Amino acid sequence: MLPAEGGLSTVAMKRRKMDFKAMQGEYAALFTPFTKDNRINTEMVGRLVEYQLAGGIRGFFVGGSTGEGMLLTLEERKRLLEAAIKANRGRGKVIAHVGAVRTEDSVELARHAADAGSDWVSSVPPIYFAQSFEGTVYHYSQIAQATDLPFMVYAFNTNVEPERDACLFKIKNLRGMKFTNSNYYSIQQLRRWLDEPALFLNGKDELMVAALSMGCFHGGIGTTQNIMPRHFAEICRSVLEENDVATAQPLQYEVNAVIALMLKYGNMSYAKAMMRFIGLDCGFCRGPFPPVSEEQYARFADELREQGILEEGNN
Repeated sequence: MLPAEGGLSTVAMKRRKMDFKAMQGEYAALFTPFTKDNRINTEMVGRLVEYQLAGGIRGFFVGGSTGEGMLLTLEERKRLLEAAIKANRGRGKVIAHVGAVRTEDSVELARHAADAGSDWVSSVPPIYFAQSFEGTVYHYSQIAQATDLPFMVYAFNTNVEPERDACLFKIKNLRGMKFTNSNYYSIQQLRRWLDEPALFLNGKDELMVAALSMGCFHGGIGTTQNIMPRHFAEICRSVLEENDVATAQPLQYEVNAVIALMLKYGNMSYAKAMMRFIGLDCGFCRGPFPPVSEEQYARFADELREQGILEEGNN
């Protein structure tokens, strides 16, 4: 549970805690499935959503790094989000990633996310241009003010400076952070600087047990949740609800074995090859990721069979 923080009434604290309790859990950073002619496969989006909800996933982070959001057109990003929301039917929480090179594009995507029925919006810091803290504050402010949805910072492989970054949470609607780094101490310290509670979700799949056991995260968002939703749902339940790290540790061990094989080739297309292996063929990634040939896939599938953790083709 979040510690009590000054400056809020008891009623306000209960309301905010209730909000974050509703968001607690594991989220799949949803893959964007493509057809053979390189179009978004909306039918497969529905199958992914069903598979992950059945596995205990709390919701979906749509159009992020795993979802190749930066490799999609604005219209494709909108179409992907709409397909995910339609398939979800209000059962899970939907976080729309709206990060883009142009702030104006991020604002447009944020407004679309609100109209489409998203629960939250999120964005990485500025990309390519204005990569300063001042630029980040401006970029986030424009996105957060574009809608009434709660806004989530996506700290992607960036360092958190607690005293400085606490200022971000003064931005209208900015209520949380997806933290994809391993310096969990910095998140503990950031929370000490905040005037109000905030939602924190871990983005390092391979360190999920460690992150949750630090007591400063409400769950996680990641790639591997697409592939192993039940593992992550049980890790989250065991640590956050039962305070049972011992049950979560062997699950993390299996997750990390799969991640090691996923990262072996340094190509996101192999992560999608894992989806094909379990029976949810999402196609390959867009360039600059190289496609996986049939010969490469056959060898990779043999490695997965030998590893013996993922079940083949049952979905």
